[in-house]
Amino acid sequence: MKKISVLILALAISAIACKQNKKEDTIEDIEVTETVVQEMVTPKTLTIALSAKSDSNVSGKVVFTEENGTVNMMATVSGIEPGEHAIHLHETADCSANDGSSTGGHWNPTNQPHGAWGAESGYHKGDIGNFTADENGNATVEFSTDLWCIGCDDDTKNIVGKGVIIHAGVDDLTSQPSGAAGARVSCAGIIE
Repeated sequence: MKKISVLILALAISAIACKQNKKEDTIEDIEVTETVVQEMVTPKTLTIALSAKSDSNVSGKVVFTEENGTVNMMATVSGIEPGEHAIHLHETADCSANDGSSTGGHWNPTNQPHGAWGAESGYHKGDIGNFTADENGNATVEFSTDLWCIGCDDDTKNIVGKGVIIHAGVDDLTSQPSGAAGARVSCAGIIE
């Protein structure tokens, strides 16, 4: 009878230990889930400075914020000629060349023709479009899309490692391969 009691006690201790381990696993799973949810709720933000290129005085900053699967871009520009100008994402974040050419061509990971954003005939993922600077050479550009991400694993969406280029002229939205927008007057590299 004593052996049976010891055996029952050992089984009971073992069952309690298993139940305790199960409880710890559940708490650990909850912590992981809370971390994932926190990352999904907290927006990712990147702020980059625009530097003058091609002997211009164009400067400013670009802020990218990703929240709920959408990337919002807000660029503030100063020192640019009044009127319309093009803004694009280019292939690399390298702004070392004096004329901004080190950024390569427009970012086009899906091999589409150049065009206006959303055009049925196709467009580059970097084809943001045109904006208008006021009489003092200042402008704010706002753009939002769910076709970009900040640091995700999808090379057709990830904007990290790309360059922001502001052009001296207007993107005609049709000329291939880049819209004939003229000199690159400001550049910023998107680096996480």
